[in-house]
Amino acid sequence: SDPGGVLVRACLAAGLPVEAVPGPSAALTALVLSGLPADRFVFEGFLPRKGRARAHRLAGLAGELRTTVLFEAPTRVRTTLGDLLAACGPDRSVAVARELTKAFEEVWRGTLAAAVRDVEEAEPRGEYVIVLGPAPERAPADDAEVEAAVRAALAEGRTARDAASDAADALGVARRRAYEAATRLKGSRRRDD
Repeated sequence: SDPGGVLVRACLAAGLPVEAVPGPSAALTALVLSGLPADRFVFEGFLPRKGRARAHRLAGLAGELRTTVLFEAPTRVRTTLGDLLAACGPDRSVAVARELTKAFEEVWRGTLAAAVRDVEEAEPRGEYVIVLGPAPERAPADDAEVEAAVRAALAEGRTARDAASDAADALGVARRRAYEAATRLKGSRRRDD
């Protein structure tokens, strides 16, 4: 819905510099400068620092069909890019912005694999904005994929309900469908014991 996104991508493709007029939001400035689709996006803020909450959020981002904007501290940007690479794969588009609207503004654009390799930690000043491109459209998950995702979550000690929720979020399927697979798998485990 914003024709400016088309213009930014055309300028970037032609090797022309793109600047944004400073505004009240680093998230929107980074989104515009990223050159990634801005017609549908979601702002996630800072990811949880560790544990299941972080893993759950990363799994959700892996299948997110909208551009995602994240904040990150300079001391954690490499870790977060590595975690995004593991969750989303090497070819996912990303832009990493730093020092927005300041004299040393930088915007790096490429894939997650290249970002992990190329983006260096800067001085511990300011914050980073990571703009993650949307996940590629994929065919709906089949029953074997749902069962495999549920089985993996159950193997980590998750309850049937939590395993189903994790699988549903990761695969973009109905929770009811994932829960049916979880209860079926839990039932077969009990019979095997």
